[in-house]
Amino acid sequence: MNWLLLVLSGCIELAFTFCLGKVSKSMGLEKGLWCLGTVSAIALSLFIITKVLKTLPIGTAYAVWTGIGAVGTVLMGIIFFKEPVSFGRLFFIFTLIASIIGLKVVSA
Repeated sequence: MNWLLLVLSGCIELAFTFCLGKVSKSMGLEKGLWCLGTVSAIALSLFIITKVLKTLPIGTAYAVWTGIGAVGTVLMGIIFFKEPVSFGRLFFIFTLIASIIGLKVVSA
């Protein structure tokens, strides 16, 4: 169950980065709403990760949490914000995913 919550918390990090990307491209009330979404997603993600850290090793959990955020943010940038796709970016995303899976496999 805690691994599922960890993945959920990492996915909420993606909501945070999506909102952050929208904040930088908006103005007025819209910017304020995206800021509210950003802060809400950060708070919820941190709340969940602190619960997860009561049972999972911090080194593994934090690496998985930030890895989900890093991989997801790069993919989100490519899909939603028209960032460039290159072999190098895709290769290192793959190695990061492999490392995250490896940490999960070797963790108790």
